[in-house]
Amino acid sequence: MSKIKNNHIFTSESVSEGHPDKICDQISDAILDECIKLDPLSRVACETLTTTNLVVNAGEITCKYWDEINPEVLARKVVDQIGYNNDELKFSSQSFEYINRIHSQSKDISQGVTEGEGVDKEQGAGDQGMMFGYADNSTSEFMPAPIAFSHRLLDELQKLRKDNSIPYLRPYSKSQVSVRYQNGIPVEIDSIVISHQTNENISLNQIQKDMTSVAKEVLHSTGLITPNTKFIINPTGRFVIGGPHGDAGLTGRKIIVDTYGGVGSHGGGAFSGKDPSKVDRSAAYYARYAAKNIVASGLADKCEIQVAYAIGISEPLSINVDTFGTSSVDEKNISEMLASSEIFDFKPSNLIDDLQLLHPSGWCYQDTASYGHFGRDKFPWEKTDKIDQIVNALE
Repeated sequence: MSKIKNNHIFTSESVSEGHPDKICDQISDAILDECIKLDPLSRVACETLTTTNLVVNAGEITCKYWDEINPEVLARKVVDQIGYNNDELKFSSQSFEYINRIHSQSKDISQGVTEGEGVDKEQGAGDQGMMFGYADNSTSEFMPAPIAFSHRLLDELQKLRKDNSIPYLRPYSKSQVSVRYQNGIPVEIDSIVISHQTNENISLNQIQKDMTSVAKEVLHSTGLITPNTKFIINPTGRFVIGGPHGDAGLTGRKIIVDTYGGVGSHGGGAFSGKDPSKVDRSAAYYARYAAKNIVASGLADKCEIQVAYAIGISEPLSINVDTFGTSSVDEKNISEMLASSEIFDFKPSNLIDDLQLLHPSGWCYQDTASYGHFGRDKFPWEKTDKIDQIVNALE
């Protein structure tokens, strides 16, 4: 259930594309993108590890044209795009050591996941588990305010870093926003924390001045910054060593940053490096799609959807809806609408087709791997194209 209560402060964080875990997510998804581009029916479970000047890939991939894919080249390209291209950072696209331990997918896992091979002769779910989708109307993104604001800050800072507007910034940064709620509605940003890796010889005063200015500009339109809002910038006083030299990174360790910032529930499965047959990823996207459309229809202020699967079986084992007492219609009716599959069909083959997850257009999986998988209009699961159907079905 939602963890935001009345008259309560809730905090969420975001991390930049230069965070070691996010580097790994982006490399894993860049390899996924290349597999799907060459063979849409690829089966991909790709993991990445980084540490001081080292990248390791491991996992299971089955792709008809795998021999045409060079994961090392893809990894170096991703690292260069992020901005790790200087040996001074002890992690550089030109010089890191690369190790590849990728092999083909187990036949035991693939059995039943392919179209026509499932228990019910349809494409079965790629694994068991439960996935959650969430939406609320506290922001224009239909995302919880703390995580939406945290993402906005770092997205702007990476743009300013890359166009050299703030030349001393390095790729690794974090943000954290605490929002005060009254009666479930955001009324004030209580505090903003930004920790940003920088070059040497930049005064803390300059960093604090610049970061505070960016934060105020980015979040001014929310109307929630007040004279009481606290700005906490590089609180240790120095942040020069960072990236994989400062912290090792792994794929899939930022699942709360990737989703709703701790608001709502999480099934535990990571997203990056997984093809859409893995419902950990695709069903979480579809549950977000359904939840967002329900909230956008005006029938609820908040909505969380849980869906559960068994490996090799296409029909969900259960679909649960919670609107936290905010819906204008009986939750039972919403549940029945989802269970009918008339508007949203949670079978893996259908949701993959519905969201065109095997044929991305205008987006790629690498795009999802930093600044959140939800809340950006470029992704098909962010469409609000089912509103009329929902309203007609439930009114």
